[in-house]
Amino acid sequence: MSTLDKATILALAEHLESAELQAHDVKKVTDQYPDMDFEDAYDIQWEIRRRKVERGDRIIGMKMGLTSRAKMKQMGVETPVYGFLADYFERPESSEIKVSELIHPKVEAELAFVTKAPLKGPGCHVGQVLAAIDFVIPAVEIIDSRYENFRFDLISVVADNSSSSRFVTGSRMAAPADLDMRTLGVVMEKNGAVVEVGAGAAVLGNPVASAALLVNMMAERGEELPAGSLILTGGITAAVQVEAGDSVNVRFQDLGSVSMRFV
Repeated sequence: MSTLDKATILALAEHLESAELQAHDVKKVTDQYPDMDFEDAYDIQWEIRRRKVERGDRIIGMKMGLTSRAKMKQMGVETPVYGFLADYFERPESSEIKVSELIHPKVEAELAFVTKAPLKGPGCHVGQVLAAIDFVIPAVEIIDSRYENFRFDLISVVADNSSSSRFVTGSRMAAPADLDMRTLGVVMEKNGAVVEVGAGAAVLGNPVASAALLVNMMAERGEELPAGSLILTGGITAAVQVEAGDSVNVRFQDLGSVSMRFV
């Protein structure tokens, strides 16, 4: 049940999107609206999405968040969440990422899917997702909560487009049939030192299950995932804080590596 009226949802969407676009932090929205629920939070997120589309940004896909047991433990939560990906979030491989455009960025390693067929829930299962995947690519998501001092709850996170900000994808593609995505290993290095290691099974047991869950969660709003969508399936590693001067390189078994510098 929604608890917020339309005017409040519009105002909060403008408030949170401004924080993202101007890179300034704000207090978590549930401080002011403690009775907010997940439906309200997704209403705000979809309104932010609508504002971007109206301004001419393209929505190129979706991301899942809080899918790894490590991440859930880090955040003290049990439910994955989703957010949308706008075209300007994408940065090329080996690029320089401007920290001035962000608040307090963190990086996590993920597997990404590009779809060749639409996916629609409810009842979307792993087999349908596998059939709809055109190819798998390695990715690094740069998350950036707009909440000060990382003080937030899950409802506030969802309203803030699940902390989406930037992402970098690698150039090596693979067919899903050629990978065991559960055992696929990942090594994250920051400034040459290994900071995180993980395997695909950290993402809900299998990143494909994460994508199926995304489709079913979208179906609760009557939405589907169009063909040609990019899906970031969720962090295989815990999120690692970065600042100007840091270099990050993530090596993916059978999928090459993805690197970037923060300036």
